[in-house]
Amino acid sequence: QVQLVESGGGLVQPGGSLTLSCAASGFTFSSAAMSWYRQAPGKERELVARISSTTMLTNYADSVKGRFTISRDNAKNTVYLQMNSLKPEDTAMYYCHAQRRDWTVYWGQGAQVTVSS
Repeated sequence: QVQLVESGGGLVQPGGSLTLSCAASGFTFSSAAMSWYRQAPGKERELVARISSTTMLTNYADSVKGRFTISRDNAKNTVYLQMNSLKPEDTAMYYCHAQRRDWTVYWGQGAQVTVSS
């Protein structure tokens, strides 16, 4: 059974930091590209950051470049999203996403991040 379990969300003040974690199981994690998406109320889900499976190539949405860092630990089957200098517009539900080499995709249940004073 495939599972993607996010953790680390919460309430943070503007300018603060949070780290999201996504623990994966039920598939070959090291062979999957991993991403974080987010969806704010009334908006479409958008890609935040992605890390490839083998070369660890990363790419980011323009809105988070220089503030967010995606990383992965294949030994722990976990992907992380370090979020610094958070802004109110970063408030959203953050979703972990996995894409296998056969293009099968999996989604986590989401972790709420709220940036507010």
